[in-house]
Amino acid sequence: MDNNKIFVLWLTGLSASGKTTMAQAISQALKDEQINAHHLDGDEVRDSFTEKLGFSKEDRDKNIIRAIELAKRHQDEGKIVVASFISPYQEHRDWGRERLDNFIEVHIGAPLDVCETRDPKGMYKKARAGEIEMFTGISDPYEEPENPDIKLETHDRTIDECLEEVLGYLDEKGLIYNNKQ
Repeated sequence: MDNNKIFVLWLTGLSASGKTTMAQAISQALKDEQINAHHLDGDEVRDSFTEKLGFSKEDRDKNIIRAIELAKRHQDEGKIVVASFISPYQEHRDWGRERLDNFIEVHIGAPLDVCETRDPKGMYKKARAGEIEMFTGISDPYEEPENPDIKLETHDRTIDECLEEVLGYLDEKGLIYNNKQ
């Protein structure tokens, strides 16, 4: 860890685009290299507070502020953070870039129809049935990043291919020294 710098990989994308899967793979790869990494997941953060949040703009704002505060705490403890949050609004990602050290925006791209097919929690089905209001990609927009630091198309690439791209980027930027290259 001594040769590595503190950073946040902020994975953003539609629900079921592959954010959590990629974040887990990245976190594990960093840990395998003895790098102190912590994965912050949107569902876990949303569920960990007593105030339950919905999908309104106000609730989404609160959730992202919580996530940024938690990420900052982990950074202050010397950890690299791999955060996986839908964070549908550019404003949310801008807040992270302003408040966190070495913020790296990673867009996890997958078309809406692919995400709906994956739908492990049945959220799209509920949103299409009108059971969930303001669901990202259905009744609320997802503002796709215009210039993400990394863009991973998870619908036509393997996890290993995506992971290799992320680790290569981090090594190239001098943030980690990947011993596997």
